[in-house]
Amino acid sequence: MAIFNNIIYTGSDSNLVRIWKMPDFTECGELKTRAAMAVALEVSHDKLYAAYSDCKIRVWRRSWDRGLKHFRLATIPTTGNYVRSYIAGKDKMMKHMGPITSLAINISDDVLYSASLDKSVKIWRISDFKCVETIQAHSDPINAIIAADDGLLYTASDDATVRVWRRNFSRSHRPPHSLVVTLPAKFSPVKTLSLAADGGVLYGGCSDGYLHYWLKGWFSGQLQYGGALQGHTHAVMCLATLGNYVVSGSADSTCRVWARDDQDCQLHTCLAVLVGHRGPVRCVAAFSGTGCLDEEEADDGCTICSGSLDGVLKVWRVTSTKNGSRRRSLQNLDL
Repeated sequence: MAIFNNIIYTGSDSNLVRIWKMPDFTECGELKTRAAMAVALEVSHDKLYAAYSDCKIRVWRRSWDRGLKHFRLATIPTTGNYVRSYIAGKDKMMKHMGPITSLAINISDDVLYSASLDKSVKIWRISDFKCVETIQAHSDPINAIIAADDGLLYTASDDATVRVWRRNFSRSHRPPHSLVVTLPAKFSPVKTLSLAADGGVLYGGCSDGYLHYWLKGWFSGQLQYGGALQGHTHAVMCLATLGNYVVSGSADSTCRVWARDDQDCQLHTCLAVLVGHRGPVRCVAAFSGTGCLDEEEADDGCTICSGSLDGVLKVWRVTSTKNGSRRRSLQNLDL
């Protein structure tokens, strides 16, 4: 699932990426390819990036001329670059050797990151879609990746760690990305990551059902273990943050909405448990109001989209009240 302004993109085990428009959540289009199963989505202001089970990324350009339209722009790796690498014997450096699990974008640096079950992270230059670096990041498959605004890169793996990488801009002999710190996750594979809007808290959902978090220090890349949130009975598969809200989706078919205290970042309260899916929850997104992405309004509650392996996209509204919290299911969309 990927969101930009009032548009939601959802992938599935078919070859379709479906497009929904908020706040009424009506379907307004679909993108179709010959490849099966869209496994990861990421969106920028004018492009959509979709990773498929064939280890390739398709890129579409969005246009608002006479309505919302999408034009196929490229397939990564591009044919020309891949052929040249194959002739040079470097084709394995150009293409992931296992399914892509996560995408991340840093527009200011003109790079797209892709993480894979092949234990590597690849960095693609957006201007020409060329692979400019491969990081052998973990000893086990990588499940999630985040590119932060401060140039840090976070990777989560089945090796039960989160690793923090820094991009080096100097022209020294150092590699473009270097490892800053390795964060252990209490011996449990890390399935998903999310970073608070202010960058102060990093959350990692693990296969033991715990939601671990780390607090950012004074220096870039400095993180201290803060604790764990317990509630899910199965693996935490997806996370989303909005203001002080954290939403976790789990293989136990539920979502939990947590609120972080304004004064004490280590204090979290579970506001709601969202029950209704009949299969593991694989993706969640949260936004304020009824579909607006203005995070300043998040204190009044949030709207949550949750996608499950039951083939249903559910839309929830969670509001804070003096007597606690209220939640209700707004809509069920058949994927």
